[in-house]
Amino acid sequence: MASSGLQIVGFLLALSGLSATIAATFMVEWTMESQGNHKIYEGLWMGCSVDEKTICDTHDSLFKVSEDIQVTRSVMLLSIILTGSGLLMSILGMKCTRFLDEKIETKARTAVTGGIILIV
Repeated sequence: MASSGLQIVGFLLALSGLSATIAATFMVEWTMESQGNHKIYEGLWMGCSVDEKTICDTHDSLFKVSEDIQVTRSVMLLSIILTGSGLLMSILGMKCTRFLDEKIETKARTAVTGGIILIV
């Protein structure tokens, strides 16, 4: 097993990656169209029209949006779920936690499993 410091650094990197993925998933600026001063931003969950004032509207239906947005939504949500479960497994397997202290081999396997999930 890696040292505690290395495990903490890896955990913090994975946590920052999860934070960035969550932020990107809910941002409106996935696509932008511009016509003069009028800009239209389209996100996975809502669209915004910006000229002198900003007007945002959520996508009313899951199926009225284009197929590429539906696929992107699915992949981003799957990424958040997998990263969250990988982080949980990693926390349980880290040397600095007391979970599974009596079973060193199981603790190491838990940490490796969490790392593999994070890599995927």
